[in-house]
Amino acid sequence: MSTLTKPQSALAFATIAYAIAFNLPYANLTRIFEYPGILREPAGAVMTLFAERGAELILTWHGFALAGLLLVPFAVALAITPPRLAQRPALAIGAAIAGALAGLAQALGLWRWVFVVPELAGTYLNGATTEAGRIAAEQAFTVLNLYGGVAAGEHMGQLLTALFVALMSILQHGERRRITAYMGFVTAGAIAIGTTEGLAIALGQSGELFSIFTIAGFLGLTAWLIATGVTLLRPAHA
Repeated sequence: MSTLTKPQSALAFATIAYAIAFNLPYANLTRIFEYPGILREPAGAVMTLFAERGAELILTWHGFALAGLLLVPFAVALAITPPRLAQRPALAIGAAIAGALAGLAQALGLWRWVFVVPELAGTYLNGATTEAGRIAAEQAFTVLNLYGGVAAGEHMGQLLTALFVALMSILQHGERRRITAYMGFVTAGAIAIGTTEGLAIALGQSGELFSIFTIAGFLGLTAWLIATGVTLLRPAHA
């Protein structure tokens, strides 16, 4: 039986801390921006509320993007350990790549709120902007949200997140961390189903049912990360 090392202990506590930290920006968005329901409102209404909330909202989106970006090194550290590289290298490297790409995709999608939306909202609400200019701002916001948000951040980012969790759960199952592994499989499945929301909307259908899976999936992700951190505090069994 292997013994618990200091790096493993540090990673365990970092995993638990990350599970809590990435929920903080989300919680603030629900408080000050009526998120995620606001995203189903007309573009003009979203940009108006965005402008009203000011710097706090921009900084919250920035924090949310940084939380996503932090998944890049975190996924690598969590997946690639000496025992896993020795015993199941393909799974370990695959999980690291999937998690890193997931973090990058989500960060890039979320940063639209920091670096692009403020300009669009400012143009939309500027008294000197013509009606045609306001319509153009609304159209640009819609296209940006569909591509940067739905396609890149949500669809691709969440699919990669589901893949990361699934691969990590296979590793955990092989290490006899069975409860954590089963939590991960359920979480990965819920997140993957949730990605169908954007596709359903593109096909002219309601995506509300799939959004429930997304919420459940990310709640599951929080629980899975905490459970993963706790199990890291005891040695694995090969």
